[in-house]
Amino acid sequence: MTPSSSAGALALGDDALVLSHRLGEWAGHAPVLEEDVALANIALDLLGQARVLLSLVGDEDELAYLREERAFRNLQLVEQENGDFGHSIARQLYFSTYQQLLYGQLAAGDGVFAPLAAKAVKEVDYHRDHAEQWTLRLGDGTAESHERMQRGLDALWRFTGEMFQPVEGVDGVDWQSLHTSWHTSVSSVLKRATLTVPEGPQTGSWSAGAGRQGLHTEPFGRMLAEMQHLHRSHPGATW
Repeated sequence: MTPSSSAGALALGDDALVLSHRLGEWAGHAPVLEEDVALANIALDLLGQARVLLSLVGDEDELAYLREERAFRNLQLVEQENGDFGHSIARQLYFSTYQQLLYGQLAAGDGVFAPLAAKAVKEVDYHRDHAEQWTLRLGDGTAESHERMQRGLDALWRFTGEMFQPVEGVDGVDWQSLHTSWHTSVSSVLKRATLTVPEGPQTGSWSAGAGRQGLHTEPFGRMLAEMQHLHRSHPGATW
């Protein structure tokens, strides 16, 4: 694997790893037992993707547990705290729609990520559908569920622009087409859910996003400390 491809594998792997951990935080706290299982399964799917991608770069455990914050290349979107359930569903809708479209383009090509994308795109389609169904249920539910879902969408909107910045080493992707398809898909879901597409640009001074350059938001540091604590406290331990 070339250095450029390694950079791409690291970025995509970090996205999956960090969001997997965030979803894992819902274990035992989801609104209903069925959601405990569903979110755990999505987290495991993402963890599997992360393991494959990080193993293309080096030792997956070292990359996950021994890197410092500035060495991670994940999107700032995926590191945001869970908040309430509506907030987490908004994050999942934004990211899984992006990931499904991205993996779809990669699977259609012959690049280094095509085999992984071809396998993962089916499970990512489930992730997107799960987020879509909850968006519809919350948006068109009670006044409170509608308000919470809209609040989550609004809060996270400024992190979405980073998804459409070209990623080094991830070739064969039409990023402008990806952005257009993503916006069309998300807007359609929100319209059916009686929700409003958030206002404000996705790029420019108002937006956020430098995770690909190793700059992260405050919640990420706390999450990373928790995720790495056991490994760093007992180096070399095995179970």
